[in-house]
Amino acid sequence: MATIAGRFSGYERRPDLLSGTPRAHAVDRWIYVFMAALFIVVVLTGFIPDSLEKIAAVKAGERPPLPLVMHVHAVLMGSFLLLLLAQTMLVATGRGYIHRQLGLLAMVLAPALIIAGLILATTNYHATWHAAQSGAPALRAAMAARLPRLDNILLLQIRIGLLFSLFLAIGLRARGRDAGFHKRMMILATAMPLPAAIDRMAWLPTTLPGSAVATDLYVVLAVAPMIVWDVFRNRAVHRAYWVWAPLYLAASLVVNMLWDKPGWHATAHRIMGV
Repeated sequence: MATIAGRFSGYERRPDLLSGTPRAHAVDRWIYVFMAALFIVVVLTGFIPDSLEKIAAVKAGERPPLPLVMHVHAVLMGSFLLLLLAQTMLVATGRGYIHRQLGLLAMVLAPALIIAGLILATTNYHATWHAAQSGAPALRAAMAARLPRLDNILLLQIRIGLLFSLFLAIGLRARGRDAGFHKRMMILATAMPLPAAIDRMAWLPTTLPGSAVATDLYVVLAVAPMIVWDVFRNRAVHRAYWVWAPLYLAASLVVNMLWDKPGWHATAHRIMGV
């Protein structure tokens, strides 16, 4: 990973008009603010209605109580998104020193978020499994029908955890050496968990539960404004996207190849120890 980051973050082949330097156009400094705000809107749009439905289902006895780690994960994810928004605004308004100091918080917040996500995925799976085995009759039926879908969701969760960690590490390693590469990679890393919100928007056209293709494309759509503006300003595809795109494509192909396959369901059960 360090090799990848060093190879792609140590030099610039051409001027980077989106680097946030004084020579850049004012709009260039705000495209990242727009992206951070857009991600917050996506997350709120997906999670607020879903959370209200879950709370109602718990009260009706249709699902197990929401675990504490779910609330912890929500707080950490919200904090990370707000930190990203604050960081992009600090750069856009020329307060780079505060940006660099506040950036240290990401090095603590990101690992905590990854650990909480791992615990949450395991906790949710086991809670559903146990409810399907020993819950009330109506709850058992509902949770048993949900288990195969949870196996597939686990695929997305594994991809999110791996790519979010990888892109974040690459972006943080470029911090202070290559502003253009750093800020793009931080945005691209933050886009990785967006499927958790996107898949909760039942009104969106989707390929679920048959495949995750639509979800993958929505993530690309979410980062498209930054890429399009970047190409428009630089007349070239920045190397950050050449790092991100092949890895994201490869991971998406793996997810869709394993999706809903009997072998994957058996593997998911072994991973979860059930």
